[in-house]
Amino acid sequence: MHVGIIGGTGPAGLGLAARLADVGIDVTVGSREATRAKGVVEEVLDRWPDRSLALVGDVNAEAARADIVVLATPWDAAVAAARGVGDQLTGKVLVSMCNPMHKVSGEFQWLTPARGSVAESVQVVLRQTAVGAAFHHLPARTLAKLDEPMDCDVLVCADDPLALEQTVELVRLIPGLRPVVAGTLSMAGAIEAFTAVLLNVNVRHKARASIRLTGLNVGDVGTAQVGRPRAE
Repeated sequence: MHVGIIGGTGPAGLGLAARLADVGIDVTVGSREATRAKGVVEEVLDRWPDRSLALVGDVNAEAARADIVVLATPWDAAVAAARGVGDQLTGKVLVSMCNPMHKVSGEFQWLTPARGSVAESVQVVLRQTAVGAAFHHLPARTLAKLDEPMDCDVLVCADDPLALEQTVELVRLIPGLRPVVAGTLSMAGAIEAFTAVLLNVNVRHKARASIRLTGLNVGDVGTAQVGRPRAE
């Protein structure tokens, strides 16, 4: 498998790239400038010289040629970045991990994109791409520390069954992450918004807390069918 990460030079995208490469996945870290992408990849490789990380850096268009692609740009650049490589994404699954927020008086606050979420906004402009949403709540610093185990649930949502399936499988590749199907893309706004809450908790308590849900059947959480739940 080859995974591309558009805008993967930020802390979260680069941490995810390193985790995937650490389990043997070929990963292309994308950026608007190839030199920027190659530079940050070299820093990761220098940090972990004893690990065989199949990481390369290139422009976003090259990252978009991968089998499955993750969108990790700043939230306000996500739609433009996705549209810019739309031809390469046709017929593929794109996973958005973008969180719309800003900081006001030291507090992270969620912003509401025009379509309700970054993931939905991207789906509107990429009609020939199946968009999923995941990885929003993972602490970037923990992701980047490959010698620290992960122990988190990852909420996954998508409208398209293929997007749901491939996003769930992508989450499962990383040891310690459990995919939990949360519903259609209409849930993405709530998931993105909660990231601001979690960041504020971590700042206030000087922690790196993540999400772990209780009361779930471990065998079912990553296989639930896409679609709206029936009323009981």
